[in-house]
Amino acid sequence: MIQLVYTLFGSAEAAERVAGRLVAERLAACANMLAPCISLYEWQGEMQRQTEFPVLFKTGSDRRAALVARLGELHDYDVPAIVALDAEATPGFAQWVSGQAG
Repeated sequence: MIQLVYTLFGSAEAAERVAGRLVAERLAACANMLAPCISLYEWQGEMQRQTEFPVLFKTGSDRRAALVARLGELHDYDVPAIVALDAEATPGFAQWVSGQAG
């Protein structure tokens, strides 16, 4: 079992900077920077419409908590959306993820 950790950033530069750092620190095996998206949400009583930059991190179960904690430290938002999910993976890919992250 691997872990998928999803978050959104306020800029492509922030997304790439944090993604590169977490892979370099071996907390994530890899990070997929996805296409920009439009997010609609209420923040401090006002409706917001923002372009955001999603990133999907892949890591091992034993590194998830450390990845989420470090991601929270490095994130450019005061209250970042960080979602971690269990994921089934092919044996070869799961082994690669485990070997890269940790």
